[in-house]
Amino acid sequence: MSSFEGVDTVVLFDELAYEDVLPLVWQPLAQPPDLIAVASLTDRNVKTLQVCAAIEEYGPVDKQDDKSPNAADLQRLEIKLNLVMDLLGQLLAVSVPRPAPVSVRFNALGATWHATQPYPQAGTQGLLEIYLRDCITQPLTLIANITAVNDDGWVKAHFTPPGEATADLIEKLAFRRHRRQVAGVRQPRRP
Repeated sequence: MSSFEGVDTVVLFDELAYEDVLPLVWQPLAQPPDLIAVASLTDRNVKTLQVCAAIEEYGPVDKQDDKSPNAADLQRLEIKLNLVMDLLGQLLAVSVPRPAPVSVRFNALGATWHATQPYPQAGTQGLLEIYLRDCITQPLTLIANITAVNDDGWVKAHFTPPGEATADLIEKLAFRRHRRQVAGVRQPRRP
């Protein structure tokens, strides 16, 4: 990790990465997916990442525009919408079982995560499913090749190139997370 304005920059394979504790599943593949399966997977990933971006765009308002007569009303509406999204996420989490959350760091190039037994085998190919938000039922599903597994259960994998649109959206996801972390450090603490 490198430091940027007092914030540790999350990096993986020399690129900005997204880091969190998220539900995750590794599914080994007996054979590589065919072109139709890859195209379908790519479409689902783009839609999942677009929905995630849309949800994150409606996060808390940093600065209220005093010149706008509706700013306070819009902020209240946004807070209510965020509450509804959180409640929906909680309902989905209860009704649709998810894997246990684990520490994960990923970008468009690959991922590293803390697996539970039985650990994936180095050299195998499979699907890595990452559930980005409680209110999004579809996971981000990437074709990955396991490159290393250590004794502690930390797994490192390189992704089969996920396509330009998916890679761009993953990079934007990581950048938004980094930007929020930097903004959090810059905000003065209230007494």
